[in-house]
Amino acid sequence: MKKILAIAGVVLFLASCNQQQIEKTGYVNNTKVVSDFKEMKVAQEKWTKRNNEVRAELEEKAKQFQIEVQGYQNIQKSMSPVNRQKKEQELMAKQQALQKEQQAKMQEIQKGSQAEIDSIINKVKDFIVEYGKKNEYTYIYGDTEASNILYGKKELDLTEIILKELNGEDSTATETKE
Repeated sequence: MKKILAIAGVVLFLASCNQQQIEKTGYVNNTKVVSDFKEMKVAQEKWTKRNNEVRAELEEKAKQFQIEVQGYQNIQKSMSPVNRQKKEQELMAKQQALQKEQQAKMQEIQKGSQAEIDSIINKVKDFIVEYGKKNEYTYIYGDTEASNILYGKKELDLTEIILKELNGEDSTATETKE
């Protein structure tokens, strides 16, 4: 009887060794996670506000310039040709300076916002990698607007769980899916 049990135990052990390990997979809607991440919303608000402030500042300068141009147009007929040419060159130089300032400030905003967005996206990616390691996933796929994942079981969708943890919300359903 002991021999039969021992043989059965060995057979079961060998059979279990031959079975492939089940791989744990899931997927995340990258677009939703990034857009609903609190830090991304804060960054977007910050850069939108900065953009509006700069635009308002530039519009004010453009109005002042327009007033100066109108003032010139009102008196240009009474000016000598030399003074008129001098004033027109001065106005053209001011207009070019305003355009350069506008370009520089808009590029500054664009570079700053893009750098912050890239940083946030990397933070999200790193979080998902750590989440996958911590919860012993073999793969976590990313679903984007281009629909990399054409079909996935709803229970494999980790989007809401990742988003809640990333935003520091209580996630009592932290990891119950397999």
